Amino acid sequence: MEQLSKKIDSEYTTYPEKVLQFGTGNFLRAFTDWQIDVMNKKGMFNGQVVVVQSTPKGAVDTINEQEGLYTLYLQGIKENQPVSEHEIIRSISRGINITNEYDKYLKIAGNPDLRFIISNTTEAGIQFHEEDLLTDRPQSSFPGKLTALLYERYQVFHGEKDKGFIIFPCELIEDNGKELKKIVLAYADAWKLESGFSEWVEEANTFCNTLVDRIVPGYPKDSIQDKTDELGYIDKLIVVGEQFHLFVIEGPSFIKEEFPAAQAGLNVHVVDDLSSYRLKKVRILNGAHTAMTPVAYLCGVNTVSEAVTSDFTKQFIEKVIYDEIIPTLPFPEEDLSQFATDVLNRFKNPFIHHYLSSISLNSVSKFKARILPTLSEYVERFSRLPEATVFSLSALLYFYKGKRGDVSITLVDDESTLHLFNDCWSLYSENMEELVSTLLSNKKLWGTDLSKIPQLTESVVNQLKTINQYGMNEALTQFLQKTGEKNESVY
Repeated sequence: MEQLSKKIDSEYTTYPEKVLQFGTGNFLRAFTDWQIDVMNKKGMFNGQVVVVQSTPKGAVDTINEQEGLYTLYLQGIKENQPVSEHEIIRSISRGINITNEYDKYLKIAGNPDLRFIISNTTEAGIQFHEEDLLTDRPQSSFPGKLTALLYERYQVFHGEKDKGFIIFPCELIEDNGKELKKIVLAYADAWKLESGFSEWVEEANTFCNTLVDRIVPGYPKDSIQDKTDELGYIDKLIVVGEQFHLFVIEGPSFIKEEFPAAQAGLNVHVVDDLSSYRLKKVRILNGAHTAMTPVAYLCGVNTVSEAVTSDFTKQFIEKVIYDEIIPTLPFPEEDLSQFATDVLNRFKNPFIHHYLSSISLNSVSKFKARILPTLSEYVERFSRLPEATVFSLSALLYFYKGKRGDVSITLVDDESTLHLFNDCWSLYSENMEELVSTLLSNKKLWGTDLSKIPQLTESVVNQLKTINQYGMNEALTQFLQKTGEKNESVY
């Protein structure tokens, strides 16, 4: 069986390289590279992507081995029916390993067709590294590498204003475009580059804040043989994603003409302000993921689809979303309920095996960003604690004990966070009041002293005692019975 290449792909078309992409990972290949492929197939973009591997490890060698080609499987609910479909994506022209091909990387700056820069270097990627220098080959940070390329572009084209870029950072941080631009200008200042360059960065380049949404489990290791048999060729870069996608770009309207994804029928929006999109996604979709993970995982559930289809955990998740998250959001309830229903349908996707253990990485920082705003706003609005959210917080503290029954949990988080939880569970396992008080009052963990929220410490202590004594299944059963009785008494 042959490996995927242009030799066995009779429909391959070469286009000018219009896009520079930082990141070789599954997400961008199933998201923006797919979007560009869709536009190309409709004759609306006519451009290809040069992919830069900006870290020592990545897929650039395999990308070049397969001449930029790979197969994308989109699996999920389409027009109310479960659908699995696949196609070859042809939008990538080549890959560059910046570590040993730095000259080739800088040479890209001289391509007059290049217009877009896209990145996904993880949330930690958009950072300023004081030690980075312009003379480094390469710089350690992604913004440092980008600044060096922008400066090369500025010099090659003598600061021409029509040679700037439209930049789509896809890292999951708020105001990602604004933050990236700020760091690029900080490098220009630190490297003492001429003022004309900073002016060119400001005036000739468009840094867009973005919001991205598509669940991409990635390489289908569990079903690779079946997919290979179905395809009839070997593809080392197969990527699996869900049918749903959303790309929101905060930027000027001319982007719609140059990046005509919406005209191609894609769920892509160029808007003046994406904050409403972001708030709904982070609070409901990401918030539900984060709230369910410690509870469902400690109940013995392994995937998101299991969690939202098992009556036991499903009831808890729906309570979090509909009773506690939605009432704190400043949008029409009908819109929020529809959004939540769509999210839960995505979670039920029978083709996607989204493991809770993957979502659990860095759970404390995720809880802080996605759940704590709901907690504080609920208390402020209703003068009482959101019970399911508090139960999830209690489950999170227990999760960081590092045990599911007799099996150890591989915890992945900041080292100082792991040390703190380990110390607390070692010192206070027989004293839940001290354990909870120590953890909730730690401002470094949560950005605030949670122990100051009325009755929160007491409530978490009670839940944690139950979880610790009886296990998560029994604790959740008791919780749902109690809250169910309260709801019945209201009516």
